[in-house]
Amino acid sequence: MAGYLKLVCAALQRQSFHTAGCYSKSRTGAEHLWLKRHLKDPFVKAAKVESYRCRSAFKLLEMNERHRILWPGLRVLDCGAAPGAWSQVAVQSVNATGRDPSSPVGFVLGVDLLHITPLEGATFLCPADVTDPKTLQKILELLPGGRADVILSDMAPNATGIRDLDHDRLISLCLSLLDMAPDVLHPGGTLLCKTWAGSQSQQFQKRLTEEFQNTRIVKPEASRKESSEVYLLAKQYRRRKGSVKP
Repeated sequence: MAGYLKLVCAALQRQSFHTAGCYSKSRTGAEHLWLKRHLKDPFVKAAKVESYRCRSAFKLLEMNERHRILWPGLRVLDCGAAPGAWSQVAVQSVNATGRDPSSPVGFVLGVDLLHITPLEGATFLCPADVTDPKTLQKILELLPGGRADVILSDMAPNATGIRDLDHDRLISLCLSLLDMAPDVLHPGGTLLCKTWAGSQSQQFQKRLTEEFQNTRIVKPEASRKESSEVYLLAKQYRRRKGSVKP
């Protein structure tokens, strides 16, 4: 069994969760269904036991285990970092706290429009819009050497309920990361970002194949089966022509 799944199983065995009495009569039927599913979700329970800030930590744990995205000494830019679960995984994986004296010490910078509770080993830039040029300048100032080895993005726009519009807005966010990559991402670096299936996905994937040596689509077990979300993993960044930053 994969290591991250062993972690989930062990967490659930160590503690039981009682959900009786959690339902308020004031909630709508849809809210009741969402809460019921949420409370039964094994990844939600495991996140509580393992002190991760939300269940999405297990998505990154799995993808990292399968595709070796993070290791000690790397500089990581976590976009859309709130509430900080991916940053927690990144801090552990790159040895950002320096707790392993035998391994290189990495660096984790999280950026989000929302407030993020401080986390040992991580630097947070919030509230900040990662698509704002002023934020980019601050990112370059905070990153050691002005570069990231890995850009992570679990960003998503506020959903409107209009699927095509929501998809287009998310692709726009993903493209904004590609646009800033020449300034931020170290040659040979990695980009991992969330997308939703839709009409613009192929356009984004085409750009990835032009700018990275290896690309693939990843659907972690912790992603809910009914969700259209997938993650695009691109490795070995090749800086675009015209970028003058050394």
